[in-house]
Amino acid sequence: MANHRTDRVSEDIQRELAAILREMKDPRLHDGIISVVRCDMAKDNSFCRVYISSMNGLDTARKAVAALKNAQGFIRRELGLRLKLRYSPALAFEATDSIEYSANISRILMDIDIPEEDENEGDNT
Repeated sequence: MANHRTDRVSEDIQRELAAILREMKDPRLHDGIISVVRCDMAKDNSFCRVYISSMNGLDTARKAVAALKNAQGFIRRELGLRLKLRYSPALAFEATDSIEYSANISRILMDIDIPEEDENEGDNT
């Protein structure tokens, strides 16, 4: 059975991490659009794996992960203060290319040329 408290804390961490990213002044975090894609919490809320993605690709996401690993103590302290948790979870950041992948799929779908005759036939039936 899923632990609902863990899911709520995971969503809260994802939201607050996004806010902390916007406030940080590291230039590696502002090369492109950096996004917190997903947070996976351990069942005891002691560890959180955070997936970071960028519109500019996996290389930019890896640079952002390097910056976040350098600032890991600051981020963990900020999360503890903002979420008022008894224990702040240990954070592990990983780069992923999910935003770039979905943008590529969207471009492919937009490039598909559907003849107008096929569109009109579907409306008459």
